[in-house]
Amino acid sequence: MPRFAANLTMLFTELPMLDRFAAAADAGFEGVEILFPYDIPPRDLSRAAIAAGLDFVLMNTPPPNWAGGPRGFAAEPGLEDRFRSDFDRALRFAEALRARHIHIMAGYAQGEEARDTFLRNLSWATGRAPHVSLTIEPLNPADQPGYFLGDFDLAADLIEQVDAPNLGLQFDAYHAQLITGDAMAVWRKHAGIARHVQIAGVPGRHEPTGGMIDYPAFFAALDQSAYKGWVSAEYNPAGLTTKGLGWLPRPPA
Repeated sequence: MPRFAANLTMLFTELPMLDRFAAAADAGFEGVEILFPYDIPPRDLSRAAIAAGLDFVLMNTPPPNWAGGPRGFAAEPGLEDRFRSDFDRALRFAEALRARHIHIMAGYAQGEEARDTFLRNLSWATGRAPHVSLTIEPLNPADQPGYFLGDFDLAADLIEQVDAPNLGLQFDAYHAQLITGDAMAVWRKHAGIARHVQIAGVPGRHEPTGGMIDYPAFFAALDQSAYKGWVSAEYNPAGLTTKGLGWLPRPPA
């Protein structure tokens, strides 16, 4: 049975952020992730996680001023200095939070120059923080038009070229389904490089029930592939509050 984490940026939003940790623990989650935690002192976030008995699983680059702005700069030519400054700040937060993974966001760019820029920045980041697990994640073009990394084969190729033990794939089943039409096939192809998994229903990005992805079968596939990482619930609840948690598997008594 995978270990499940709650994305507190999207779940339990009826509560203040620091109260969401206890709510996640009460619901049965064992870990949490926050997309951009930079508006709250890391010591406060760390205390909330420890008090709730939760692992802090993942956070994104870049800070600061992420709300409504670009999603990363790692593939954008000419913004190497900004990426590196942002990465160093993210690294300080991640270390204070004892976050398992930092997701490096590519940003909006296209072409060979963007690819080369992304490769250079990934190589720099893996060398800058060899003790930290780093991930890259393909995002679907309907939700993020123009985002550089929109293909799982490209992500696998980049990971192979960087060839660093601390870089892996962030596999979001929602994005995989919308990019390819077959999230299960993408998982079977790329499970070996997956370091972190995220889930949401398709369509709608609501609870992972029904829809185009058979999540009980997907969870079974994770077990069959010997995946040892976390599975994060990264979805927008269909209702006004985070109540639809019947999908969350419970360990046997």
